[in-house]
Amino acid sequence: MSERIIMGIDPGTIVMGYGLIEVRGQEARLLALGVISLSKYEDHYLRLKRIFERVQGLIDEFHPDELAIEAPFFGKNVQSMLKLGRAQGVAMAAALTRDIPITEYVPMRIKQAITGNGAASKEQVAGMVQRYLKIPQDQMPRELDATDGLAAALCHHFLTSSPLRSASAGATKNWADFVKQNPSRIKGLKK
Repeated sequence: MSERIIMGIDPGTIVMGYGLIEVRGQEARLLALGVISLSKYEDHYLRLKRIFERVQGLIDEFHPDELAIEAPFFGKNVQSMLKLGRAQGVAMAAALTRDIPITEYVPMRIKQAITGNGAASKEQVAGMVQRYLKIPQDQMPRELDATDGLAAALCHHFLTSSPLRSASAGATKNWADFVKQNPSRIKGLKK
């Protein structure tokens, strides 16, 4: 029976959600769930520093074998996308300094893996994560960013643990993979 710890992250510049699960065979159990609150830092660079430090602290505490992180989605506000990308990059750099392999998942793929519906709401994702991991209601966080981070970890478990599923289904290892999997979302780009 194989054992591994998967850390999931929902990147954000104001609130970053995270969740850690321990997987034994096909069974997963909750290790930790929470958020990194960054609203008290006005300087964006201090927020990035805090993300790096907290992610490294979680890694040093739980020793995850893998990191599953939500890939930034395309929005209309370019500045927000850039900030979100930086937050994701800093979290990834923290994992890379500890030699932890990283897999990115687009939000729609995480929702699909957790709820069966790629357009599910954050509340639906939280409810399914709660049921699957049997988390008591009094231990559920108010911030849905936390359950989104946990959903990334569970998605990775689902897509990599089953012999019937391909480890690469829905995962993006790089920009080229993302473009291949999302041709309708990439408008006006030429190869």
